Amino acid sequence: MIIGILKEPITENRVSALPEMAGQIVKMNFDVMVERGAALRAFASDEDYEAVGCKIQSREDTLSFSDLIVCINPPLRADVERMKSGAVLLSLFYPLNNKEFVFELLELGITSFSLDMVPRTTRAQTMDVLSSQATVAGYKAVLLGAAQLPKFFPMLMTAAGSVAPAKVLVLGAGVAGLQAIATARRLGAVVEAFDTRTAVKEEVKSLGAKFIEVEGSVESTAAGGYAVEQTKEFLEKQNEKIYQSAAKADLIITTAQIPGRKAPLLIPKSTVDAMKAGSVIIDLAASTGGNCELCRNDETVVSTNGVTIVGNSNLPSTMPSDASKMFGKNVLNFLKLILQDGQISLNFEDEIVKGTCITYNKELINNRVKEKWIQQPA
Repeated sequence: MIIGILKEPITENRVSALPEMAGQIVKMNFDVMVERGAALRAFASDEDYEAVGCKIQSREDTLSFSDLIVCINPPLRADVERMKSGAVLLSLFYPLNNKEFVFELLELGITSFSLDMVPRTTRAQTMDVLSSQATVAGYKAVLLGAAQLPKFFPMLMTAAGSVAPAKVLVLGAGVAGLQAIATARRLGAVVEAFDTRTAVKEEVKSLGAKFIEVEGSVESTAAGGYAVEQTKEFLEKQNEKIYQSAAKADLIITTAQIPGRKAPLLIPKSTVDAMKAGSVIIDLAASTGGNCELCRNDETVVSTNGVTIVGNSNLPSTMPSDASKMFGKNVLNFLKLILQDGQISLNFEDEIVKGTCITYNKELINNRVKEKWIQQPA
C-alpha cells in the first residue's frame, strides 16, 4: 500500500509530514511516496526523505499511484480527479464551510477525512491538528504584535526613567488564546482575557491573566470546546466590557470562532475608534470573517485613528518547521487508527473514525456535515 505526501500551495510553507514522521510510516511497512520538493519551505530536502526510505516522485505520479493521499490544504479538483479509484484523502478542508469541495468528493467517489473534524475528546488529543496548530498561532500572534507595537512589552526600570508594561487583551481562551496569554506574560505584559465559557476562568488566572467575566453566557458541552452563539442581552454586556478593556489595551489578539459559521464580531468600528493610536489588533479569525469589523483576511490595515489591524489565520505557516512536526505527529497518530495489517481498515463504530470521515462510498458520513448540507443540492 502506498501513502502519498503532497507539496502544498505556494502560500503554504508547512508540509503534512516531515521526514521524521514519514520514516515512521515506512517502519509500519507502508511505501511512502513524496512529491518532489514537498518540504523545502519547511527546511527538509528530498534527500532527507530518501534517507528514511521514501520515494520522491512527481505530483502526477504521487496522486495516481497512492492509495492514501495526505496534505494540509485541500487539493484542486484536477488533482482529486487524478487520484486512483478507491483512494483515500486525508486533509484539512473544513467541510462545514466548504460545500463545493465536499460535493466534488462525493461526485468523484473519494473516501475523505478532514482533520478539523477530529472530536475534541481526551482520546483524540494526539490527533487534534487544530489544537497543535492553534498553539503555534497563539505564540506567533504575540510575537507579531510585539514587533508591530511602538513600545516595550515588559516594565523597564532605566536611567532614563520607568517604562510601563504593555497591556494585552486576548479574546477567546481556547488553545490559541491560552498560548497567547502565556507568551504575553512571559514577555512581561499585563494581560486580560475574555471568553464566553466560564470553565476557562481558572486556566486564564493560572497563567497570570485577569479574566473578564460577563454574566449570562450560553454554554454547550456539545460545542467541543468552541464558543456558541449568545443572546442579545449577553452580547450587549459583552460589547461594553470589551469596549472598556480595548480602550486601554496596547495589543488585542482575537481568536473566537464558531465552527461552520461566520466568526463572531467582538470589535466593531466604534471600539477601534476608542483605541489608542499605535495600538495593534491581531485577528486570528480573519479567514472566517474576523472578530474585528475592520479586519481583512491576509491583509494589514491601519484605521483612521492609527490602529494597526493584522488579519492572519495562517500564522502556523510562518513557523513551518515546528508546525509541520506537530501536524505530522497528529497525522501519524490518526493513521495508526485507520491502518491495520498493511491495509486501510475503517471502523465506523469508532467515534474518531466516524467523526472525522466526511465521504465514503459516495455518501456523507459525518453527522454535522450531513445535517448542514444534506438538504441542499450539490
